[in-house]
Amino acid sequence: MTLLTTVAIGAGILGVALLSTQLLPREVTVVRSAQVSASPSDVIALLASNEGYQRINPYKASDPALKIALFGPSSGVGSGFHFDGKDGKGSQTVAAVTDHSVTYDIDLGAMGKPKQIVDVRSSGGGSAVEWRMKADLGRNPIARIFGLFMDGMIGKTLEQGLTNLNTAA
Repeated sequence: MTLLTTVAIGAGILGVALLSTQLLPREVTVVRSAQVSASPSDVIALLASNEGYQRINPYKASDPALKIALFGPSSGVGSGFHFDGKDGKGSQTVAAVTDHSVTYDIDLGAMGKPKQIVDVRSSGGGSAVEWRMKADLGRNPIARIFGLFMDGMIGKTLEQGLTNLNTAA
């Protein structure tokens, strides 16, 4: 086999591999749910507040050295925080608040801009809470492969946040 043939075969295999990653999902959603013993209005108030969110922040348990800098109003749309820790740096901002949900825009720089949505419904004297993280992985083949593992990686974080929420609420 000539060098040119070897290079052509290698380029062909690489091309097929890159094209096949485009068949993987572009969007990934990770969802976790829990029952919380607080009322929906109390849960929403906690989630929409800068200081309230820090009481449930799931990353604090795994990173005691996590640096947090609050910004914006103390609660509601525009409130948020910058973070810098072992899992990365970026910001999280409250993008929308309704009587049954809080939506956060997260900016992780080159790692993307996922959204988190926490839906809260009245249930059995407390609240049924569903916490979702949604990410658009774009056309990046490495990100799409990484997306296959998102549920296992992010799911534990959302579960920790729900546990913290039940304790704080």
